[in-house]
Amino acid sequence: MNKAEFQKDIELLIDVLPSKIKRSILPNALDEAIEIVLDVGRLPEVRLGNGKIFYIGNESVSSEEINEIVTKIPDFTLDNRSGIPGTLHRISAIRNRQGKIIGLTCRIGRVITGTITCIQDFVKQGKSILFLGRPGVGKTTKLREIARLMADDLEKRVVVVDTSNEIAGDGDIAHPAIGKARRMQVSQPEFQKDIMIEAVENHTPEVIVVDEIGTDLEAAAARTIAERGVMLIATAHGNTLENLIKNPTMSDLVGGVQSVTLGDDEAKHRGCQKTVLEREKQPTFDIVIEIIDRNTLAVYKNTAEAVDYILRGWPITPEIRKVDQNYAEAKETKEPEIKEIKEDAKDSPLNFSFNRQKYIKDVKKHKKIYIYAVSRSIVDKIIERLDISAEVIRNIEDADFVIAHKNFAKGGSKILSTANEYHLPVFFVRTNSMSQIQKVLKDALNLTQEDQYTQDYTNYKDETELALDEAKAAIAKFFEGSDNIELQPQNQAIRKLQHELIEAHGLNSASVGEDKNRRVKITKGKNEPV
Repeated sequence: MNKAEFQKDIELLIDVLPSKIKRSILPNALDEAIEIVLDVGRLPEVRLGNGKIFYIGNESVSSEEINEIVTKIPDFTLDNRSGIPGTLHRISAIRNRQGKIIGLTCRIGRVITGTITCIQDFVKQGKSILFLGRPGVGKTTKLREIARLMADDLEKRVVVVDTSNEIAGDGDIAHPAIGKARRMQVSQPEFQKDIMIEAVENHTPEVIVVDEIGTDLEAAAARTIAERGVMLIATAHGNTLENLIKNPTMSDLVGGVQSVTLGDDEAKHRGCQKTVLEREKQPTFDIVIEIIDRNTLAVYKNTAEAVDYILRGWPITPEIRKVDQNYAEAKETKEPEIKEIKEDAKDSPLNFSFNRQKYIKDVKKHKKIYIYAVSRSIVDKIIERLDISAEVIRNIEDADFVIAHKNFAKGGSKILSTANEYHLPVFFVRTNSMSQIQKVLKDALNLTQEDQYTQDYTNYKDETELALDEAKAAIAKFFEGSDNIELQPQNQAIRKLQHELIEAHGLNSASVGEDKNRRVKITKGKNEPV
C-alpha cells in the first residue's frame, strides 16, 4: 500500500470519528499509529508501534461521541468487533455490565509488503505453517501477504476463512491485499470451525488461510483439513511453541501430549523417570514460526522433532530469520544426508545439536565456546591437540554454542534458559573426562576422523572409559553364550571398576595373571579377590 492509498484508507477511519476529535488530529499524526483508543471519561489516545502514546486534544470522550461512532459503522458481532467496509481497519467495543458500549479500540489496518520475503522458501514448500506471537506483532499481516503470494504468484486455489474480517477487510468485496484469493466470512466466531470444514468440502481449495485458532473444536477442524491434504496457514494464541505445548486446548495443533509409562530398561537408558510426557500423534502443522518482533522470526522447520525435544527437556534452537535480510531459496538436502544426521542424533543421545547444516558449512570458521561445569583445562588441551580453530570465552552472548555437564540438562536450569534466550545450541557431557569432552566437542563442530582439523583420535582416549567399554562388550558376549572371557590387562583401580560393572549385571568375575599382565576374567564360578 503506497502513501496515497494508505491516506485514503485512514481518511475513511477518521470520517467516523466525532468532529471534535477530527479537528485535533494533526496531519501525518497517524502514519506510525497502530490504534486509536476511545474510552468514556478519558482523553482520546493514539498508540504507536514503538509503544509510545500521545493524546488527541484536551477534552475527554463522552458517551454521545461513542454512540455517534457506533451509528456510522456496521453492527458489532458477538465478539464485539466491527469494521469499515473497503478497509482493513478493525473497531472493537468495550461494554459495561448492562451491555452499553463505553469504549472503542480502533485498530488501524494497513497493507505491508515484504514481511514474508525471509520465509518464502518455507511457504513455497507447500507445508502447513502455524504462526505464533503476541497481539499486534504482525501475524495477520503475514497471513494476508501469504494469501496473495499463493493465489497470485503460485496460482494456487486459496480460500481465506475471515472470522473478524481482519484479513480481507469489512464489506462483501475482499480487500485487494489478498490478491485473487477467495474470502469466506464468518457470521459469528463460534462458527469458524464450521466454515473451515465447509471451505474444504465445497470449494476445493489447495490452501486455506485462517486467523486465530483458539478452541479445541477449531484445532480439530484444522487437523481434519491437514489430513485431507490441504495446505493450512494459520495463527494461534501463544508466544512460543513451548507455551502452545503446555496449553491443553491447543496442543493438538502440534501433536498433542500424553503421559507414557516407560519400562525399567528404557527409563534407565534415557536417564529419566518412568512416567514421562510424549507427543501423542503427528502434528497438524509441519512448520511453526514464532514472531519475536515485526522484523524477527524464529522458525522450527520440523515441528514433530521440536516438540519431542521440548518434551524431553532437551534444549533446541530455532532458525532465526530477519525480515530485512536476504535469504536464498531453500535447497532441499539430499535424503541420505538427512537420514545420516537423524541417525547421528539417535545414536548419540547427548548430541543435542541444532542447525547442523550451518555447522557443516561453517566448520572452518573460528568458533567461540562457552562451557558450564566442564573442565576448562581439558577443553583447552583438546583444542590444542586437535588443532581446532576455536576458543573458550567468558561471555555466553558471544558464543557459537555451549558445552555443559549433563547434570544441568533438566528443564528449568539456568544455563538452558540463558542459552535459549540467546538461541544457542547446547551439547552435554556425561563426565569431565578427556574422551567424553573430546567426543562432544567433535560432535558440536561436526568433525570427522577424516577432517583436516583432526589428528589421531585414539591417542587421546581415556583409558578408564576404554576399559569399561571393553567390559561392556564382554558382558554382551557372555549373555550371547560365550564364557570365560578375559579382558585386557589393567591396573588395580581400573580392574576394580570393571569388577563392579560386571557385578552390577549379575555376573561373576575374577582377577587372573601377574603384575602387568593382571586382568579381569568373567566366569561362571564364584568371585575371586581383586
